[in-house]
Amino acid sequence: MKQLVLVRHGKSSWENDLPDNKRPLKKRAINDAKHVISAFEKFYMPPATFWTSPAVRAHETAKMFKEGLKVADENFEVKNELYTFDDSALLRKIRSCPDSIDKLVVFGHNPAMTSLVNRLGDKPLDNLPTTGLCVIDFEVDHWKEIEQGRTLVTLLPKNLR
Repeated sequence: MKQLVLVRHGKSSWENDLPDNKRPLKKRAINDAKHVISAFEKFYMPPATFWTSPAVRAHETAKMFKEGLKVADENFEVKNELYTFDDSALLRKIRSCPDSIDKLVVFGHNPAMTSLVNRLGDKPLDNLPTTGLCVIDFEVDHWKEIEQGRTLVTLLPKNLR
C-alpha cells in the first residue's frame, strides 16, 4: 500500500517584482499552515518522506510542516523536478519514488496539484487552494503502479479557520 499526500504551497506575495520561484509567503500562509498542520496531525502516522519544490513559497510551506510534524532531516528533500505546473511531469516524479517508501508528502504548485488530486483521487475537487492538503491511498506495492486511488482526507484552510 502506498499513500500520497499532496500539499499546495501557501499563499505567496506578488510584491517586490521577484522571479516566480523566489516569491515569499504572505503572513496568511503561516496562519493557514498552522490550521492545516493541526488538523493533519490527527491523521498523520509517521514515518513519511517529504519532497518539496525548490521554489521559496513551497519550500517554506514544507519547512513549516516538517517542524510541526517533527519530521527528521533525512526524510526531507528538495526536488528540482517538483517546480512544475504540469500534472504529468509531477506524476512522473512521484512514480520514481523508491518502493521502500510507503508514505510520500509532496509540496508543489497549481495547476499540477489540483489536476493530480482529480486524476488520482476518487473525490473531485474544483481547486486545491493554497495550503490545501489531500491524502490519497493506493492498493499497490510500487509507486510506478499508482493510478486510481482512494481519497481519504482533504483539508482546506478556509474550513479550518
